[in-house]
Amino acid sequence: MNSIAQQLKTRFEKAFTSAFGESYADTDLMLAPAGNPKFGDFQCNAAMSLGKKLGKPPRAIASTIVENLDIADICETPEIAGPGFINLKLKPAYLEAQVSAIAADTRLGISPTQTPQRIAIDFSSPNIAKEMHVGHLRSTIIGDAIARTLEFQGHHVLRINHIGDWGTQFGMLITHLRIVHPEALTTADSLDLGDLVAFYRQAKQRFDTDETFKETARQEVVKLQAGAEDTRRAWKLLCDQSRREFQVIYDLLDIKLTERGESFYNPLLPAVVADLTELGLLVESDGAKCVFVEGFTNFEGEPLPLIVQKTDGGYNYATTDLAAIRYRIQQDNAKRLIYVTDSGQSNHFAQVFAVARKANWIPEDVEIIHIPFGLVCGEDGKRLKTRSGDAVRLQDLLDEAIVRTRQDLEDRLKAEERQETAEFINNVSRTVGLSAVKYADLSQNRASNYVFSYDKMLALQGNTAPYMLYAYVRVQGIRRKGEIDFDNLDAGATVILQSDAELVLAKHLLQFNEIVNAVGGDLLPNRICQYLFELSQKFNQFFEQCPVLKAEEPLRTSRLILCDLTARTLKLGLGLLGIQVLERM
Repeated sequence: MNSIAQQLKTRFEKAFTSAFGESYADTDLMLAPAGNPKFGDFQCNAAMSLGKKLGKPPRAIASTIVENLDIADICETPEIAGPGFINLKLKPAYLEAQVSAIAADTRLGISPTQTPQRIAIDFSSPNIAKEMHVGHLRSTIIGDAIARTLEFQGHHVLRINHIGDWGTQFGMLITHLRIVHPEALTTADSLDLGDLVAFYRQAKQRFDTDETFKETARQEVVKLQAGAEDTRRAWKLLCDQSRREFQVIYDLLDIKLTERGESFYNPLLPAVVADLTELGLLVESDGAKCVFVEGFTNFEGEPLPLIVQKTDGGYNYATTDLAAIRYRIQQDNAKRLIYVTDSGQSNHFAQVFAVARKANWIPEDVEIIHIPFGLVCGEDGKRLKTRSGDAVRLQDLLDEAIVRTRQDLEDRLKAEERQETAEFINNVSRTVGLSAVKYADLSQNRASNYVFSYDKMLALQGNTAPYMLYAYVRVQGIRRKGEIDFDNLDAGATVILQSDAELVLAKHLLQFNEIVNAVGGDLLPNRICQYLFELSQKFNQFFEQCPVLKAEEPLRTSRLILCDLTARTLKLGLGLLGIQVLERM
């Protein structure tokens, strides 16, 4: 089902062709929602831009457009204002028909894409032998929200977890563990992950200060790459232990991923270097093999190379990322590659993409995008850290959100003198707490830093998950109180839009398909958050101004349809963000 804006666009394009000829069919219509409701619902401002081109006064051009415009079934008679603005007001009868149509559709009028693609999204990407921390939060939930939206649109999405499971760090860690805790290399889970992290830090310190240790660690990496049985077994034990710990977080957040770590691409790295050599793109610089791409310079303004093979013959992140691009295009047949990482990696990916393009590894029909995001900050506006200066463990952050939600809920139950089961309290605390964390992040423009505040994200008012969830719960309260079966409302009932509150709510409900399709294009999940926030506000105004259960028929059923459609829109929209709804709170 086309959006209202799309339907109007089609009618205006026909009007421009009829009025000015085929050469004006692609004219910028300058058609947008009206900035002020008193001017109507939409406004076309194209007449002003056509004045010089046609050699006529804009107001006369606007009159010609209106004369050729066939929208009587959608809008009231268009009005021309000022120097040539065309103001449009939607007909209530048209809105009623549109609302009835999406209410009868399980997808709420959002048709699957007619051009489904295979899309690879690279997100989350923690490192083995390290705990997931607050820095992994944004990549994980932004990537998941984008994946859910694209999947809903009908695309085939590859959710790739490019974990750090290869390289020098394993040589360091295995060498250190052979000395201080050899059982960890032969026995599963002989260490807690927290202890493993501590040993990793010790290994890194020794690697940086002890030349003998550094050489031994490098030899351990060589053994790992060569497939030495004891080193490989130790590596696999460490990976399995970290993987299980990661899965606890993913299960808690309801995140689905397919793991493809750096080790997956390791066999493909020599071919990357060989192909770049054959193409004549590799240049030796200080013993390393590099590619220079125009436009990349260091702080001194000198050309900045992308190193693809180090002086010791080893590979690095860039080599792996180049191999991953080739694999995702050639083997996965992905037509859109999306990388969700922090903005600090923007230059790295820009360079990698530039090298891949220079090597002609990215066909013209493939889109490759880096989705950068800002920092999670504390109340001081700086990167969120613990008092000791370490990154906040993601598990601790999520647990704290659940604990605080439980306390708020128990205080509210006590004040209301309500008795609820332990199961109810546990479910609501977990759902609301995790939803609040997700929503607080996703409601920001992903490119910006944001301040992490439990008080703000758990507030029952404002642009927060609890506010959205309460709007949904309010509809379920109507259902229970009136003993309503929303699935079996009168199939022949019509939607009646009489009051301003009903019209405002209906118009907003009809915009949801535009929002979802916009997010599928620009990959900004905060658009969905803003839409849902405004929907909740408009529904609450409707609820306060328009009696539902006490209304006379056929108005009662019409308003029940609006309530149910609001709840279904909230549920779908929150679901695209990875947030579950509740029947009661």
